[in-house]
Amino acid sequence: MLGIKRLGLLAALVLVGLAPAAAAQAAAQPSTQDTQYLQAVHQVNLFEITAGNLAQQKGKNQQVKDLGKMFVTDHTQLDQTVQSTAQQLNVQLPGDPTADQQKVLDRLNNVSGAEFDKAWVTAQLAGHVQAIQATQTEISQGSEQSVVQIAQDALPVLQAHYDALVALAQTLGVPVPQASASGTPSPGGTESPAPGGTETESPAPGGGTGTEEPAPGTTETPVPGQS
Repeated sequence: MLGIKRLGLLAALVLVGLAPAAAAQAAAQPSTQDTQYLQAVHQVNLFEITAGNLAQQKGKNQQVKDLGKMFVTDHTQLDQTVQSTAQQLNVQLPGDPTADQQKVLDRLNNVSGAEFDKAWVTAQLAGHVQAIQATQTEISQGSEQSVVQIAQDALPVLQAHYDALVALAQTLGVPVPQASASGTPSPGGTESPAPGGTETESPAPGGGTGTEEPAPGTTETPVPGQS
């Protein structure tokens, strides 16, 4: 009996010893990188869903309409995982696209026809470059596996979007971003685009024209080359 009691006491002591470590692990917060990526990719998704719906409503070119529909489907699916993961990690997500993304949406709302098609493709090229850069940064610098997994799953989707946009841009005569100052190769094996494209300097993650903006999620985190 005494032996059994001692074993019970030892087991209790072991559990007590493990409790603080378990509590500390449960209380651990995702890193700034992981948090910013979740917030940024959520805003990219909000932008892409809205812009994709606009493409279906206002696009003159059928390929613009088709890509818009694809973007809505893909980014809606991606955002379901983003929201679920953010909830599990207690990360607060923004309720709207960034101010710069909203400016792009406002501009798209104010143009129509062939002008809309070109403005939409230009914004999408720039936005996908930024989104891929941020995603590659999360893959290389993220520490929370569930968030890194989101980035790994998102990257090929974003690259496929970018490649489709490049092909459409060539059809519509829209300039495709050229090599960046750092010479970083672009995703998908095409020429290395700068985040801002040829007509803009550094557009917001959702695409954009005419303003200088940071990569999605942060103004400080450098982002490696993207699609």
